[in-house]
Amino acid sequence: MIQWKNLDTLESYRALAEKAEKADLKEVLAGESGAQRVREYAVPMGGGLTYYYGAKQVNESILQGLERLAGEAQLAEKYRALYEGAVINTGEKRLVLHQLTRGQLGAAVEADGTDKREFYVTQQRRIAEFAKKVHSGEIVNEQGEKFTTVVQIGIGGSDLGPRAMYLALENWAKQNGTFRMEAKFISNVDPDDAAAVLKSTDVAHAIFILVSKSGTTLETLTNEAFVKDALEKAGLSAGKHMIAVTSETSPLAKSSDYLAAFFMDDYIGGRYSSTSAVGGAVLSLAFGPEIFDRFLQGAAEEDRKAAEKDVRKNAAMLDALIGVYERNVLGYPATAVLPYSQALSRFPAHLQQLDMESNGKSVNRDGEKVNYVTGPVIFGEPGTNGQHSFYQLLHQGTDIIPLQFIGFRQNQAGMDVVIQGSTSQQKLGANVAAQILAFACGKEDANRNKNFEGNRPSSIIIGDRLTPDALGALLAHFENKVMFQGFLWNLNSFDQEGVQLGKVLAKRVLAHETDGALKVFSDLLGI
Repeated sequence: MIQWKNLDTLESYRALAEKAEKADLKEVLAGESGAQRVREYAVPMGGGLTYYYGAKQVNESILQGLERLAGEAQLAEKYRALYEGAVINTGEKRLVLHQLTRGQLGAAVEADGTDKREFYVTQQRRIAEFAKKVHSGEIVNEQGEKFTTVVQIGIGGSDLGPRAMYLALENWAKQNGTFRMEAKFISNVDPDDAAAVLKSTDVAHAIFILVSKSGTTLETLTNEAFVKDALEKAGLSAGKHMIAVTSETSPLAKSSDYLAAFFMDDYIGGRYSSTSAVGGAVLSLAFGPEIFDRFLQGAAEEDRKAAEKDVRKNAAMLDALIGVYERNVLGYPATAVLPYSQALSRFPAHLQQLDMESNGKSVNRDGEKVNYVTGPVIFGEPGTNGQHSFYQLLHQGTDIIPLQFIGFRQNQAGMDVVIQGSTSQQKLGANVAAQILAFACGKEDANRNKNFEGNRPSSIIIGDRLTPDALGALLAHFENKVMFQGFLWNLNSFDQEGVQLGKVLAKRVLAHETDGALKVFSDLLGI
C-alpha cells in the first residue's frame, strides 16, 4: 500500500541528514581513480543519452542511503500509480497523464468514460492528417495558396515548452530536409510582442494556432483579438487562418472562428503539455508529423527507463535523489541548467517553469505546512555565453550552486571550421569539460582574488547529437526528475495555485475596483 509521508518523517532521510557527509571532489576526481569514477558513475538514458554524475559530491555510502530513501519513499510505486491513473493531483482531484501521450506504460487508463491513451493517439492522428494536408496544399489560405508560416498564440506551458522544442530542432530539420514551415510564437500580453511578430509575418500565408485549455486565458484571448484585427485589416477571415488547441468542453471547441480544433484535457498540465496537442500541432506543422513522432518515441523510451526500480539504472530517479540531498542536506539553494548547445537556448526557461511551478510549494499534498525547504531556484543559459555572464558567481560566489550541464559530441548543422587546430564543436566540448573540472577541483592561489575553492558539484548529460529522439528523452528526463522530487517532498507537483492570486487582482484593476496601494500602483501605470 502506498503511503504519502513528509520527507523529514522518513528514517532513511533522517539518517542521511544526521551524517550530512559529502565527497571531496578534489580528492575523488584525482588521477586514474578519478577517471574510473567518471566512467562508472554513469547511467544510460533514452535517445542515446547518458547521465554522468561523477562530479557530484556523492560516494558509495551516500548512494546506498539514497537507494534506501527511494525505497522508503516508494518512488517506483508512486510513479506506477501515476501512470496507471491514480488521482495524484490532489489539489484539483485529477489524474496526471502526460506520460500517456507518448506510450502505454502500464494498465489501460479510463477517465470520463474514455480510454485516455486512445484519446491522445486520436488527436495525434488528426493533427498528423491536418499537417500533411497543409504541407501538400490540400488545406490552403483564403486565396488558395499554401501556408508558409505557423504562429502559436499561448502563454506559460502553451508557449515555453513548444517554443523551446521548436528552437531545439529547427537547425536539425533544415539540415535533414524535414523543415516544412517557420514557426513563431506570441505569448506576452504586452502588445509589443504580438506587434513585432505580426510585423515580421506575411499574415496572408500564416496559419495561427490558438492554445488555451479552458478557452478563457486572458492573455491568450487578448492576443487572439490582436491577431484577428490584423487578419481583418488584411481582408482575411480568421476562420480560414486559425486553428484551436483546447479542451472539448471549452467555448473554442466548436466555434466557427477556427479552421479546425484539436483537443487536450484537464489531466495534462500546461508545463507538461509539449508531447500533447499543445506541442504536437506546431511541431508537426513545422517539421512534419514523422519528426514529432520521433520526439514522442524518445520521451517514451525515457519514461520506460524511469520505471526501473534499481536507482543506479534510473537516471531521472537518481538525479532527483541527488538533487534533494543537495537541497535538503547540503543546503544548496539553486540549480543552474547549462546546455552547451545553442539549439537548447530556451530549454532552461522551460525548465524554470517545469520545476519552479511544480515544486515551488510550502505545503504538502494535504495542505499542511512542511518543515523543510523544497524546490530550488532554476536558471541557466547556453554555454559558452553563460561563461561570460554569471559563471563568476558560480565559481567564486558565497553560495554553492549545483550545475546541470548538457553536451553533444556533434553539432546539428553539419557545418564547422578548423581554427588554430580545432573545430568550433571541439572548442565547445573543451569548454564544458574544462568547466566541470574547474568547478570541482578549483585552483589554489596565494592571491585570494585568484583562488578557486572548488567542490562545486555538477552532472552532465551527453549524447552524440541533438535529434528529435534525444530531445524527447531529455524532456522526459527532467519531467520525471521533477515528479520524483515532488514525491520525495510529499508535494502536489501538478497544480499551480501560486499563479492565480495575481490574475484575480488584475481583473479587479481592469474593472477599476481598487483602493489603497493597489489603486495607487494602478494609477501610476496609467490604468
